[in-house]
Amino acid sequence: MAKELVEFRNLKTHFQTSAGTVKAVDDVSFKIREGETLCVVGESGCGKSVTAMSLMRLIDTPPVGGEIFYDGKDLLKMSKREMSLIRGNDIAMIFQEPMTSLNPVLTIGEQIVEPILLHQLVNRKEAKKRAIDLINLVGIPRAEKIFDSYPHELSGGMRQRIMIAIALSCNPKLLIADEPTTALDVTIQAQILDLMRDIKGKLNTSIMLITHDLGVVAEMADYVVVMYAGKVIEEAPVIELFKHPKHPYTKGLLKAKPIINQTQERLYSIPGQVPNPVDLGDNCHFHDRCESCMQICTEKTPPLGTDPNGHKVACWLYEEEGKAQ
Repeated sequence: MAKELVEFRNLKTHFQTSAGTVKAVDDVSFKIREGETLCVVGESGCGKSVTAMSLMRLIDTPPVGGEIFYDGKDLLKMSKREMSLIRGNDIAMIFQEPMTSLNPVLTIGEQIVEPILLHQLVNRKEAKKRAIDLINLVGIPRAEKIFDSYPHELSGGMRQRIMIAIALSCNPKLLIADEPTTALDVTIQAQILDLMRDIKGKLNTSIMLITHDLGVVAEMADYVVVMYAGKVIEEAPVIELFKHPKHPYTKGLLKAKPIINQTQERLYSIPGQVPNPVDLGDNCHFHDRCESCMQICTEKTPPLGTDPNGHKVACWLYEEEGKAQ
């Protein structure tokens, strides 16, 4: 089995608001291994992006509990200086909207060169050559011209490729991609995913891919973590998860996906609404949307149990049946 690169241990990132405490990430634990693509799946507001931003230390409010280990060191205990040496160098992130992530008044070349000069022991001439090589690597023609262009002169797909080039500029061990294909047309989405898969193969980079698209998960993932209302409710290797989903929420997500060549009068949707994140109680947060809800689901939070195949699920159905250990 591949070596562990990142481990989240009981991570808790909460926000204090006038309405109460928002437990955006609540006692989350999972691992990312070297050379692995791990997909974090769930509806909007389930805590996927906050988990990634906590890892990158990009949230003003620090986590209130837990640990995040990278290469054996707790990132949450590092100084700002120590973290700045890792952020963008060992761990890089592709944000959801490239137009708001790229600086509109700097050329593409300046934005790729900046992290190279910051983290690598090279001069400006070598950094420029590296930047042009990266533009070519992500499949954009006329790299020298693109180097001197501004973000507004590029299409959405090209800007997303430039974001990938910036993220790869220092050969990171972990690449975090937060909904990297959002707002792109289907053809460009496929190209971006192919590019990420190709880069993973060439550089052996681990990828933490945040998405709500199960088609992307099926195509990209080695391992899947399903989140709901700030908690991990299921995790398993991708084939195991798709063949044998356990949590009612995961089953609902898979059931809600349209299937080619299959006639459906109406697409399935999970009943009810995502719960208000303010002051969530100690129970299964999915209980009021679950067709299999029992009394205990409304009273206690189910633990994340593991079956003999390593499939983890937080559901009282399996506790009651003695299937989780």
